[in-house]
Amino acid sequence: MKVLELAKRLGVTAETVRFYTRIGVLNPIKNQTNGYREYSDKDYRRLRFVLSARQLGFSVEDIKEILAHSDKKKSPCPTVRRLIDQRLYEIDQRFRETLQLRERMQRAMSEWNQKPDKAPTGHMICHLIEEFTAE
Repeated sequence: MKVLELAKRLGVTAETVRFYTRIGVLNPIKNQTNGYREYSDKDYRRLRFVLSARQLGFSVEDIKEILAHSDKKKSPCPTVRRLIDQRLYEIDQRFRETLQLRERMQRAMSEWNQKPDKAPTGHMICHLIEEFTAE
């Protein structure tokens, strides 16, 4: 199948197919007659796998690592578990940081609702931000 056919079957753009081809995840055969890339059922399955992995938050580098294990006929499952555990840790960290930011923003709004609006001066741009302490 050609680029557009593979893209259509998986509901992605042709550029997505070309991207994964460019980075070596897909390996189409070049048709000697017309020069077009011909994608196989294996390419279809690999791209479907890639799209599923991306939905789970795996990076392109993660996916290449997983595929490398599979291509060597080694179980990628331990790698998948390790990577998802690492992603969960990173997400938890970002979640905590986001909650802290939310709390600072709520404190700021609470404080700012009690203050008047002021025009900027030569030494001040916005007194609300400049006077806020995030303690």
